[in-house]
Order: sequence, then structure tokens, then C-alpha cells
Amino acid sequence: MKVDSLDATSRTDYPDWPDAAEFIEKHQTGVWRFLRAIGCDGSLADDLTQETFLSVLRRPIEIVNDAASASYLRRVAYHLLITSKRRSARTVVTSSMEVFEKDWMRWAGEDSGETAIDALTDCFERLTDRAQLALRMRFSEQATREEIATELGITEHGAKNLMQRAKGLLRECVEAKLR
Repeated sequence: MKVDSLDATSRTDYPDWPDAAEFIEKHQTGVWRFLRAIGCDGSLADDLTQETFLSVLRRPIEIVNDAASASYLRRVAYHLLITSKRRSARTVVTSSMEVFEKDWMRWAGEDSGETAIDALTDCFERLTDRAQLALRMRFSEQATREEIATELGITEHGAKNLMQRAKGLLRECVEAKLR
């Protein structure tokens, strides 16, 4: 979503309202990541992120602090997702928004997940080359276990074990860095 396209929507008639472009730039990544985390594909997350900001800019909120603004934006985005799912007769991926919100704040914090992504990147680089290749193939290229096993010259069971161990190491490393 281009921030420049919404500059005209900036609220000059509300003295406490920040510049729209600045507000969007500060919070759009967090809203988009939140939507992806609760089950949106990339294009739906793009659309709902834009709708979230349009909705908030139409009816400005009182800005208390960045954390409160981010929380409010997540609620708006979540409700827009529910509306979208109802229209398309699909179910929402998560059943307990309160639990998810708590987990989101634990992982993403107030920096829209930048610290967690930095930790994941650092931890990923610490894995063996084989483990990195297996996880890249699985999650970036959507390769099957059979394809991964063939590429690495191991059995499918070996590929499964390698990826499970690698994911476990990543989880432990990231959690340690986020504490």
C-alpha cells in the first residue's frame, strides 16, 4: 500500500490528529503482519490493511500512545476480517481473539514484530546449511518432504526429523532472544 496515495486524507481539522502518512507508515506493517498471522493471504491482508486505515481516518481516534493506537488498529482490522469472511461465507481462523492478542503482543511487541524478525533471522543463520536449505525449500518453495529428501540425499523420515529439530532450535533461540 502506498502511503502517498492517502496524503489527501490527512486530518488538518483535528489538531491532535497526526499526519495521516506518518501514522500509516508507523503502524501499517504491524497491522499487515497481524492480519497475516490470523490467517489472511497476502492480497487480503493488503486490502484489509488499507481498509483499516481508511476506516480510522474517516473517524479519527484520540491518540493516547503508539501501543493503544496499534491495539485499536488491530481490533478494526480483525472486525474487517470477520466482515470479509462473513461475506464470503468462510470461517475465521482463530476462535479466541483475546488469547491471540496476548500471544501477538508477546511476539510482536510494540515494534510490529521487528525485534522478533531480527531474532528469527539471527537464529536461522545459526542453523546448519542443510537445515537452512530444508526449511527454505519447505516454507519458501513449498517443497514436499520427498523433494527435500531427494535434494539432501536422505530419506523422507530423515527430512522430517531434520526440519523438526531445526524448527525446535529456532523456537528455543528466538524465545531466548525475546526474553
